[in-house]
Amino acid sequence: MNRNGDTVRLHVVLSRRMAHNTDGRECVRFFAVKLMRALKIGIVLESTGLPLRQALIAAADAGAQGVEFDAVGDVSPDALSATGRRELRTRLRSLELDVAALNVPVRRGLDVAADLQPRIERIRKAMQLAYDLGARQVVVPCPKIPDDESQPRALLMREALEDLGRYGDRIGCVVALEIGYDPATRVKAYLERFDTGSLKTTFDPANFLLHGHDPLAHLAPLAGWIAHVHARDARAAGVSRGVQEVALGAGDVDWMAFTATLQVITFDGFLTVKREQGDNKLADVTNGVAFLRRFAAPVM
Repeated sequence: MNRNGDTVRLHVVLSRRMAHNTDGRECVRFFAVKLMRALKIGIVLESTGLPLRQALIAAADAGAQGVEFDAVGDVSPDALSATGRRELRTRLRSLELDVAALNVPVRRGLDVAADLQPRIERIRKAMQLAYDLGARQVVVPCPKIPDDESQPRALLMREALEDLGRYGDRIGCVVALEIGYDPATRVKAYLERFDTGSLKTTFDPANFLLHGHDPLAHLAPLAGWIAHVHARDARAAGVSRGVQEVALGAGDVDWMAFTATLQVITFDGFLTVKREQGDNKLADVTNGVAFLRRFAAPVM
């Protein structure tokens, strides 16, 4: 019986005791309050299809508590001066929004030799920007974990992650690797080999579905390794079309169980609503925030 499974079972047992054991009610209620906390909900700004300023307003109007956006263009590390960073922080405070994370789009993975060092430097600059904006984490795509650690691809990936992990430890910023190719147990075993506290994961349930994994089954085994969550849904669309992204709540993800599990494993990051496809992505992410708020309250 794994530890995370025990945690879920313990919560169920304590909940039953609270319902049937009057003498133990207060101590059980205290345990639940200490363990559970409300989930924080954000929006990926690119999913709105709006320019940055309008997207921030749309996120605030939707009731989001935080935002994630790409560290590119006008909000790239090279474009945002110290003054620009202060102004952006002020704008975010005026809208009562936090930066949940910065996303770092890359054309090639950390396991590809071509232009790898400039790619690492770009991620490092984004990490410093994330720290300056209060996010303290960046989202970076995670390549499929190599089968053979002696392969050149495996060595490149390890060296790149060691570099970023050391830098993150030094400045106080996490690299939240966006996973989905590999099962949770393999991801955890791989990350445990690094001597750093700055390598974590971004969990996207739609990614897991798209690669043939049950997202709920792979969530609890990553307790302690999840820094960020993309709230994205997908659904099997038939044999010929495979699995396709859909609006949040319209897919195969069991969001009630998913959010309850996040609370049980004491996840304290953001669930950022993300939509890559669809004809009206702004409405989809706005409705997605409202949908998630049904499950955001602490599980008691």
